[in-house]
Amino acid sequence: MSLSLDLSQPEHLLRAFVKTRASLIDEEVVCWWSGHVYSLVPGEASRLLFAVEGYNICRCRPVADGYEQLSREMMLYLDPQQRAILERWTNPFTGEEVEVIPVWNDPVNQRYRLGGPQGALPLQVTPLEAGRICLALDILLAYPSPLPRALYPRYSQSDLYQGAELFQFFVRRQDLEDEGLLSAPCEIAWTRIGPWLPWMAMADRPGWLLYQCRGCKLAGGYAALPAWLRAYVERHQPDYQHAPQEWRSPNESSWSYFKKQLLARSQSPVSDAD
Repeated sequence: MSLSLDLSQPEHLLRAFVKTRASLIDEEVVCWWSGHVYSLVPGEASRLLFAVEGYNICRCRPVADGYEQLSREMMLYLDPQQRAILERWTNPFTGEEVEVIPVWNDPVNQRYRLGGPQGALPLQVTPLEAGRICLALDILLAYPSPLPRALYPRYSQSDLYQGAELFQFFVRRQDLEDEGLLSAPCEIAWTRIGPWLPWMAMADRPGWLLYQCRGCKLAGGYAALPAWLRAYVERHQPDYQHAPQEWRSPNESSWSYFKKQLLARSQSPVSDAD
């Protein structure tokens, strides 16, 4: 049975997005990506700094006026030529060798609602050839940094975290209209622009990081991830084999996770200026 899909209608668009991004029923879905990270420094040529590979594992549940997504995600920084997992890295801007901190973000939760203070989901819809559709979601971020410069001058570029997360999901209209299909196959493009990572120890040096990645929803779920990536997860953070079961907040980020690592190691924030 097929649905007469009208993506100009907010209800149809929300259902199409959830079906593309995750699933219309409470089941685990894995989106995997791979790409590169470049420097953007005013007046300088950009540099290829890292390769990256990671995934998000989530479940979506209906809530009043929409859905909630419960997820956690991880990503590893790799040598861009050898693709070996980086544990230490010599910063080409400072010459300092630093510890590389993988992305371990738990939770990464979202609510997608037709109403509420943020209004309808700000999706852009672009029809493509051969019955394919691109659903684009641009997220522009600006909020107080978890690492204020007065306390963390070595690791913080600004008191304001400012960045952009730009997502594109490519899906077949036929799959969205198929009411017997609860989770539509999709390919993903992800671009991120943000500050230097805290573990790079760049202080307030001018510049940004540009992430350019691509990937897909894995039909085989967690088991379909590369074996080396699964082995790393199961050795270091086995909870990341599954999506969360309950809503928690606030969301984790590389900045808040790094701060927790500092505090766990009993480092005084003020001493980080030395």
